[in-house]
Amino acid sequence: MDKTRQRRFEKTLRFVAKHFNSNEDILDLGIRNELSDYLRENGYKVQNTIGQDLDTHYSIVKEYNNITAFEIFEHLFAPFNLLNAASGRLIASVPLRLWFASEYWNFNDRYDCHYHEFSVRQFNHLLERTGWQIKDSELWRSYDGKIGIRPLLRRIYPRYYIVYAEK
Repeated sequence: MDKTRQRRFEKTLRFVAKHFNSNEDILDLGIRNELSDYLRENGYKVQNTIGQDLDTHYSIVKEYNNITAFEIFEHLFAPFNLLNAASGRLIASVPLRLWFASEYWNFNDRYDCHYHEFSVRQFNHLLERTGWQIKDSELWRSYDGKIGIRPLLRRIYPRYYIVYAEK
């Protein structure tokens, strides 16, 4: 794992540890991935969704009190519906819209695109409109050792926003 990803995973683990106990069941939205495996390796009981279209098949969120959503809401057409149906406790992170970078769009995979590029204010508003109360949040920068204008800007501007919310 590269250093940039390792730092992000460690920050995520610290944030999760502040709000969830390792003995609680957690639903992580999205298929099994390196971050959900990292949480499991650190003692958390994480269940991932199985690849269903979460824009239309999100009823599973009603079965869990603890939900994590790491960089998934930007891939949904309508995250409002899922967030509105869910309740309990939520830890969610999103990549932030950056003025110096275009939105992510994978032309080879219709699901691997960012339909939303959030600002902090937009994501907070989405959560509040769906009944969530934000209790804690952090902004993170994501950078590596590369040289150039964009790598320099990534050292200055936050790239990720993570929140803990309750409903």
